[in-house]
Amino acid sequence: MTAKVGSIGDNALGGCYSYRMSKAALNMATRNLSIELGRSRPKIVCVSLHPGTVSTDLSRPYHRNVPKEKLFSTEYSVQCLMSIIDALNMEKTGKAFSWDDSELPW
Repeated sequence: MTAKVGSIGDNALGGCYSYRMSKAALNMATRNLSIELGRSRPKIVCVSLHPGTVSTDLSRPYHRNVPKEKLFSTEYSVQCLMSIIDALNMEKTGKAFSWDDSELPW
């Protein structure tokens, strides 16, 4: 599971250094693993998924900055991610996708 804040190409706000860096490192691990798996297990798809802002204790301090329609229940987020997973194919390996199936830039 990644987060939009881990995208270097999408970072317009700065801040949250540790969290951003940890997610950027996770994204690099996804990319590296997809390459290595492609050599030995060419039918395995490896992606990172961003669940959106899910209403949990972790995200609670940020709820006031999230539009109501972008604050998701756990159930809704899982439904979105399962739709992405169900549609995965080899062309998508090594990439990151957001809850709405849009590709996140690294």
